[in-house]
Amino acid sequence: MTARAPHAAKQPPKIIVKKIYVEGGGGHHGGAWKVAYADFVTAMMAFFLLMWLLGATNEKQRKALADYFAPTLIEFKQNSAGSNGLLGGDALQGKDNYPTMAKQTGTRSMTIPAGATGGDNVGTGQIGSLKNKEMAVEDRKGFAKMKAEIEGKIRSNPGLTKLGKQVRFVPTREGMRIDLMDDADYSMFAVGTTNFVPDAAKLVALVAQSIADSENPIMVRGHTDSLRYGDPTNMNNWMLSSARSEETRRRLVGAGVPESRFERIEGVADREPLIVNNPADPRNRRVAITLLYRKSKLDR
Repeated sequence: MTARAPHAAKQPPKIIVKKIYVEGGGGHHGGAWKVAYADFVTAMMAFFLLMWLLGATNEKQRKALADYFAPTLIEFKQNSAGSNGLLGGDALQGKDNYPTMAKQTGTRSMTIPAGATGGDNVGTGQIGSLKNKEMAVEDRKGFAKMKAEIEGKIRSNPGLTKLGKQVRFVPTREGMRIDLMDDADYSMFAVGTTNFVPDAAKLVALVAQSIADSENPIMVRGHTDSLRYGDPTNMNNWMLSSARSEETRRRLVGAGVPESRFERIEGVADREPLIVNNPADPRNRRVAITLLYRKSKLDR
């Protein structure tokens, strides 16, 4: 600033300079370092959380977490197709949920390869399922033929005619089951043993002759009634049912059935009774020989 010179003096005016210091940042208040420090603490917290997750989860759970945060391209494409249109971007007569109007999102070319063709059932079944259906039809015809053959041999053999009611043919989801059952008047095995009575041994041999030439895998399962043994440590229904199924397998092999065709040999004791409301019924004592449906080589 400039001061006025004294009166009647011819001196130049004095110049006074006033310096004003302005402190930046408000001293100890605020500051950019706090932002950096907050970012550092947040990053450390995220790091330790990641370490905890890695230590507290198994591989399958970590895979699920990774998939959640990084969805696959296929899922992205599926979700993008026709997502904002009426009926999901499809027409009433459509089958694939793809957009049919210009304003709808998603494109068919994203998810279906060019030139792809096929019917409604393409890609919905297991490998070789069509072949398996054809083989199942053939197997059912073969089962019917075997059933008629076995029943005819039983009727034509005077010694086995009385055993006709002991044999039962049951179609199942696995194949055709041949039940060789006891009843109140007749037992296939000597009581409490794995020894076939003579007529029952002939019946097993007859069944073996009828099924020997087929290609169907075989399952043999032994069953007992619910009557218990006095000392279950020496013999029990589990041991008896397993031993009887193995004795049946041995008899079938001896009568000409190839060893390689046996897929399962099981003993289930009294756990699958034929007469459910009476587990002690003698008809629950049986051996089940099941001819299983064949599978294509692609399923093996």
